[in-house]
Amino acid sequence: MSKIFKMSFASIYPMYVKKVEKKDRTKDELDQVIYWLTGYDEAGLQKQIDDGVDMETFFAEVPQLNENVSLIKGVICGYRVEDIEDPLMQKIRYMDKLVDELAKGKKMEKILRK
Repeated sequence: MSKIFKMSFASIYPMYVKKVEKKDRTKDELDQVIYWLTGYDEAGLQKQIDDGVDMETFFAEVPQLNENVSLIKGVICGYRVEDIEDPLMQKIRYMDKLVDELAKGKKMEKILRK
């Protein structure tokens, strides 16, 4: 089992915020990306943070993974996201990929695949 599975989402989220804000994007845009991917709303996301859930639980409790996640393609952390075999690791890398695209200045309509 990967170490990241047991990391708390609450410990990773501030790193995502810092990454996107450093590139002149906003926490609201980050949240929008996470809502799109996971189906969490503001209250649901905040509850996951407040409860200190690990990444495994965060994704196990996702209300509705976006039906268009298969449209997320490309390399993140040296791996092609579409080729990752472990379902949980793939979901984590999907989120990493979306956050990365946000930080790189991609337009929201391109990040939130339709």
